[in-house]
Amino acid sequence: MLKKRAMTVLTAALALSVAAGCSGANSNSNSAGSADSAGGTSGAGKKEKVELSLWLTPQWKGVMDATEDGADYDSFFLYAADKFKKQYDKYDVKVNVQVVAGDQRDELLNVNLNGGTPPDMFFESVFAMGDYVHRGALAPLTDIVDDAARKDIAQGYWDNVTFGKDVYFYPFAHNPGTLAYNADMFRAAGLDSLVGGENEIKTWTLNEYNRILETLKTKLPKDKYPNAYPMALYALNNQGDTWNLAYLRMFGNKFFDDKNNLAVDDADGIKAAEWLKKVYDSGYSNPGAESVSSNDANAMFQNQQLGISFTNAVLYNNAKADMKAGKSPSFDMRLANIPSASGKPLAFTYVVGTALFNTGDKARMEASKDFIKFFSTDPELVKASKNSIPVRSSVASEFASQFPLFTAYDANAANMFSFTGNVAGYSELRQVLYPELQAMYTGEKTPAQAIKDYQSKGNAVLQKARESSVIKP
Repeated sequence: MLKKRAMTVLTAALALSVAAGCSGANSNSNSAGSADSAGGTSGAGKKEKVELSLWLTPQWKGVMDATEDGADYDSFFLYAADKFKKQYDKYDVKVNVQVVAGDQRDELLNVNLNGGTPPDMFFESVFAMGDYVHRGALAPLTDIVDDAARKDIAQGYWDNVTFGKDVYFYPFAHNPGTLAYNADMFRAAGLDSLVGGENEIKTWTLNEYNRILETLKTKLPKDKYPNAYPMALYALNNQGDTWNLAYLRMFGNKFFDDKNNLAVDDADGIKAAEWLKKVYDSGYSNPGAESVSSNDANAMFQNQQLGISFTNAVLYNNAKADMKAGKSPSFDMRLANIPSASGKPLAFTYVVGTALFNTGDKARMEASKDFIKFFSTDPELVKASKNSIPVRSSVASEFASQFPLFTAYDANAANMFSFTGNVAGYSELRQVLYPELQAMYTGEKTPAQAIKDYQSKGNAVLQKARESSVIKP
């Protein structure tokens, strides 16, 4: 499914949002354009002229599809801006659209913020932009969110874009993270009954998951799958840490308290760390997790050296495309949720939407807000989210026959948690976890000590960040 989209450069797109949190590569594409149509309403020349800038990292090419003539990364926003201008009666608006490479985003933003010339809007992953909320660089969008949007977009997505009491990003699309598993390996090991449907995100109980790991370890035919391991574990760096954060929640730990402190050092958090160590020590994962990266794990999974690994919608589609192109072995790859002791699975996502920079220019900020609401709610334009995964249930339903997994992703929103907690200092916090996991896997620290040190060091980072944040718990 999603064959066209898998072949687009969406890889460089949402994957760069995820690059901070999982396997993926940044795009170096740059382009710029503007929408300044003369097709405004009657009397447009009498309206105050307002020029806006919108930046984005590469997301998808074309307005609705990469096969369109002249499709480029700015196509959607140029089209949206032209459509907006023709019906907008407050200002005579010109929207300049600029595509920036993901690895240049922060440098360019910081230079422009320091110079007092930030863009008016930025379309990007919340994960990559959250720190700008805490710095006071972004303005709330709560007042442009209506009941219709609240009803069409599940609460889990709103949780991801809400800092304190306000919405700071208008959700448009998302890149959900799940597990991926090799259904052929499952069948070879006699686990047929635990294989989910082709267009299903399978939910296993924790007991079932433990049985899967043991069975893959003991019953997977070695002649057919030499040097294969049940599941992926990795701790080389902060890449892919989102899945490690999910594992630490498996036994019910809430991770952050109501003061935005780490609260992982309790019986449930320690139990989760002990579970990870047991998986590792039992040979249920690849060896050398302390020196394995998420990219390494992804490659091992594609080469059928792992039965279960991590994935997101972009990586999943890329893997399917690689199989089709003969770049990697072909096998029956399916999706599953991260299990938990409660039986309620764990799901998370990387929401992509638009942020408004606090430029201080009343007219530009008003027009920018109106434009953001326009393309984020227009019945035609929201359909472009099919190039990713729609946050809107209405869009997921409309395209379900073409993209069957949309239905599964939409239903899975009920299991979603906000992995960052939208806390100040989250990007720095990411540097604290993996050294503790390394120490745990090598035996330098017990799981309990690793968790204790992670919480202590992590809370020092969070406390310092909170002191300068404009968002207070």
